Amino acid sequence: LDYIKNPISGLSFLTICRLLLRFTLYFLLVIIFAMAGEGSYFFEPFTESFGRRLKVEKFYYQGKTKYQFVQCFYNKFLGKVLFLDEKIQSAQIDEYIYHESLVHPALVTHPSPQSILVIGGGDGGALKEILRYPIEHACLVEIDQQVIDVSKEYFPWLLPSIEDERTELIIADGSEFIEEADKKFDIVFIDSSDPTGPSASLHEKDFYKKLKKCLNLEGIVVLQAGSPFYHLESIKKKDAFLKKLFKNVCFYTSPVPTYPGGSWCFVFLSDEVQPLKIKGR
Repeated sequence: LDYIKNPISGLSFLTICRLLLRFTLYFLLVIIFAMAGEGSYFFEPFTESFGRRLKVEKFYYQGKTKYQFVQCFYNKFLGKVLFLDEKIQSAQIDEYIYHESLVHPALVTHPSPQSILVIGGGDGGALKEILRYPIEHACLVEIDQQVIDVSKEYFPWLLPSIEDERTELIIADGSEFIEEADKKFDIVFIDSSDPTGPSASLHEKDFYKKLKKCLNLEGIVVLQAGSPFYHLESIKKKDAFLKKLFKNVCFYTSPVPTYPGGSWCFVFLSDEVQPLKIKGR
């Protein structure tokens, strides 16, 4: 048909389609600029039907990498925040609580920690805490170079840990690194994101079976396990298979106010070291 019946008589079907396309593109651009502008709001879903809204004072960075969607912005209360695939990873106001809770229990329990592996943790927060100790070597394996770059630029208080002479930075998939690793470590920290996308394999039983061969005698593994409120089923799954792999499996929690639910779960794993018995140095 050359013409269709519409309120704007006399316009061809093709012309109307072009006008609609232009209007749609204009509308999308308005939305994009509104989202990227100061004073907009960012929505973080906790479940399919529940989440929270954060006011964005200033967007520093947002972009799609090979692995995930990375966003960094400033919130007046939280300070600078880093999101991966719409899930909060680090906030200036309380990143130290999460990273101290992840790192210190293992480092004060191991009799002589020298060689440390961190899988994930591209923001450098875990390294910051690890390097407070007189260790010899810390290896950081991060899958996404862009996470490193954004963190170095917008979280400058974390930069010294990444540039420390004891730090070895490897851009690689953590699961593949473990399969090919020819060295062993005293402590391994799994500072991964949620069990979706590039981090999915780091939450599976096979990964931890392979990880055991990378541990020295009295080796320790510590991982973040998510929210005991929102991720309870995932925590139960980990509890079931980890107890078949390690003699000592100890779950513990810490308040992390900016994380979903305000409380976060960690797991301490070892065949030789009992975390409730701190050995003298």
